[in-house]
Amino acid sequence: MKTKTYIVTFIYLLFASFLSAQVTFETKVSKKKLGVNERLRVDFEMDQDGDNFTAPKFNGFRITAGPIQSMNHVWNNGQKSFSKTYTYFLQPTDEGKFTIKQAKIEIDGQIYKTQPVVIQVTKAVAKDKDGNNSDYVISEGLHLVTEISNSKPYLNEPVTVSYKLYVKPGINVSDYRELGKPTFNNFWSQNIETRIKAERGTYKGEQYSYVILKRFVLYPQKTGKQVIEPFSIDVQVSVPTKRRSVFGRQYETVHKTVSSSRRTVNVQALPEAGKPADFGGAVGDFDFAVTTSKTSLNATESLQATVEVSGKGNLKLFELPKLNLPSSLEVYDPEFTEKVSTRISGMQGRISDSYTVVPQYKGKYPIPSISFSYFDPKAKKYKTLNSDEIVIDVIGGPVNTATASTDTTQNTTQKQLVTSNGARFRFLKTNTKLVSGKATDFFKSNLFYGLLFGPFLFIPIILLVRRKKRAFDNDIQGNKTRTANRLAKKYLSEAKKRLGEKEAFYEVLERALHNYLRAKLSIETSEFSKEKINQLLTQRSVKEETIGDFITLLESCEFARYTPASNVTINKDYEKAVLTISQIDKQIK
Repeated sequence: MKTKTYIVTFIYLLFASFLSAQVTFETKVSKKKLGVNERLRVDFEMDQDGDNFTAPKFNGFRITAGPIQSMNHVWNNGQKSFSKTYTYFLQPTDEGKFTIKQAKIEIDGQIYKTQPVVIQVTKAVAKDKDGNNSDYVISEGLHLVTEISNSKPYLNEPVTVSYKLYVKPGINVSDYRELGKPTFNNFWSQNIETRIKAERGTYKGEQYSYVILKRFVLYPQKTGKQVIEPFSIDVQVSVPTKRRSVFGRQYETVHKTVSSSRRTVNVQALPEAGKPADFGGAVGDFDFAVTTSKTSLNATESLQATVEVSGKGNLKLFELPKLNLPSSLEVYDPEFTEKVSTRISGMQGRISDSYTVVPQYKGKYPIPSISFSYFDPKAKKYKTLNSDEIVIDVIGGPVNTATASTDTTQNTTQKQLVTSNGARFRFLKTNTKLVSGKATDFFKSNLFYGLLFGPFLFIPIILLVRRKKRAFDNDIQGNKTRTANRLAKKYLSEAKKRLGEKEAFYEVLERALHNYLRAKLSIETSEFSKEKINQLLTQRSVKEETIGDFITLLESCEFARYTPASNVTINKDYEKAVLTISQIDKQIK
């Protein structure tokens, strides 16, 4: 009897442990039936941490916010529970039945999928207009507005987008949380830091208080009608109710999701009439110059030739014209320098290419004038700037005999006379002298002495090689640098293959940066946050500047997947990633 009891208990415990080990991954929706003018919240929730989450396509819906990632750790009577959720807020685009299809997640090497959920979308639902109803009061007195500085910009002309929250008197906003980042498809975008300050203004003819939550400077990268998607926030609001107490009227605190409306920007193409042949996409108001660090020097000395564009415009979105130098000058690849700040009015600053030039021979070498063309949106016309011609005078050094010729010799073909002297075929041997093939003794031969003394000659070479290897092994800083560079190339090898594909490149780059952190810091995906990364790298003695570069790269990956990026920007981000990972690996302790 006892044996049966033990067996039953064992089976029960085994079954219970099996159930506890199962992964739960499911789709939760705020409602399964809603009006076309209402919003739907969808949560993909799991009870174990996972990676490589893939959301389904929300056919019949438009994403107004998301994905928003949240995690929850709870301890209850010594038992730990965990949940991780990806949240989306959806707006129906039509009436009918729509299916939220399967989402995927990878947990411990296994792929898990959710079950599909069917949603019924009906006609628009009438809103309650009760002035004592908090939802109605908030919907009438709280508005998130997208304001655009220019609705008809030219291609690559800056546009300022401001998100303003208008609040009617009587409504108190205590806090808000962003539901995802604003997305700007077919725009290059830059966030402008804004100090939140309440101001007075009017909205639809009524008095409101408002705050500017976010500001962006956009540079359109595609012509035609471009959509600026809605931006959503979760607002904690206090509104008055009918209830009163001895202290006066009572207020109710609720959370409300507020979204801005979708806006359209009609981007104009740059005119074809009058477009210069060398136009490279620069739009704004610029100055252009070519300068050299010196104009007189000796052969084998070096000088710096700099091509610089400065002013206001899309400085990060075009390439500088190339410098044309005489073939007699040795020229190295240019070093690019960028000092550009982005303000409300757009980019301003300077960019330059600096060439190192080393003349080899004595003489005078002209650097011919080159041109730079740009489109001025205010004047609505193209402008071309030309650099001055510069002559480099190499006053000391050898003369290049290959080029030192007069006009006469340049136009005359020299011919060499061929004479016959009777010994023309002297290389043909007519007499034969036979040599005996008798074998010589090995002893005391050259080979004998070579094998005898050869090892003694190699001993100093071996000692020298060992000394070099010992110095190489003791070069801790150098080894760390070489190891760091190899590690950076290892993690970024896949990203390098995707340099021509923007979305794929930034997705792979972000994964490489995350995998690097997991390998170096033993940090889980659930702990990825700017504050945590900053804290851990600071504890490991990584410089603040390097940490800032790494976090900026993560932010670039997050934004760039949804905003346009030129090939110049993609290559710069890749080079910055290689350098940053190398710097971290050298500095980390």
